[in-house]
Amino acid sequence: MKKNAALMLLLTALCAVVVPAWSYDAEQVLREVDSRMAPASYEMYRKLINIEPDGSRKEFVLYTVKKGEAAMIALFLDPPSERGRSTLRLDDNMWLYIPNVGKPIRITSLQSVVGGVFNNSDILQLDFSTEYTASAAGEEDNQYILELKARGTAVAYDRLKMWVDKASRTPLTIEAYAASGLLIKTLRYSKLQDFGNGIVRPAQLVTDSPLYKDYQSVMLFSGIQPREFSDEVFTLNFLPRVGELRQ
Repeated sequence: MKKNAALMLLLTALCAVVVPAWSYDAEQVLREVDSRMAPASYEMYRKLINIEPDGSRKEFVLYTVKKGEAAMIALFLDPPSERGRSTLRLDDNMWLYIPNVGKPIRITSLQSVVGGVFNNSDILQLDFSTEYTASAAGEEDNQYILELKARGTAVAYDRLKMWVDKASRTPLTIEAYAASGLLIKTLRYSKLQDFGNGIVRPAQLVTDSPLYKDYQSVMLFSGIQPREFSDEVFTLNFLPRVGELRQ
């Protein structure tokens, strides 16, 4: 009996060492990440650059508006062949509008309207805390490490591992995994910038994937500012008129 008791004490001590209790609230850190990256409702411009293994590049310019936790639209401004196209996301539902083609068509999160490594979920990304629950996975240097688990099966990635800068509360690196544990892509944020209105966040996002060897995609952010929109904007009927929102 004494041996069993001693063994139990030893196992308890080992567990305490192997599974430390991290001192930070992962859910709170994730909410702070969301609030630092953008206001609840905003407009912004983005340039997407797809770089192929031979060095050739294809670029897109998007005007994007978002309202609350579940509504976002991206309008293509460039290249001319894509101008006027727009995508709408409402919760887990996505549509693509093409001028002169008819009614918008449904698209999925794992498809990509721009090609390259970014998919539709990356382009029409909602707040992280809307789509994922967070748990603490460690600390290193000046970073928190979060494990994010998808709240539902419609989310593009089953699990994310996120490194967050403690000072700015913004993401540095994100690894995106499938439910099988397969690494789908790695996203790296850089170039911290003050956009005004209290928005200090990375201005560049670079991604690559073991599934697309030697391909790389880049997203550059500009003109992020708070702005309120009516609910009418985020409807299928408004998609042909999104360009009217640009000031």
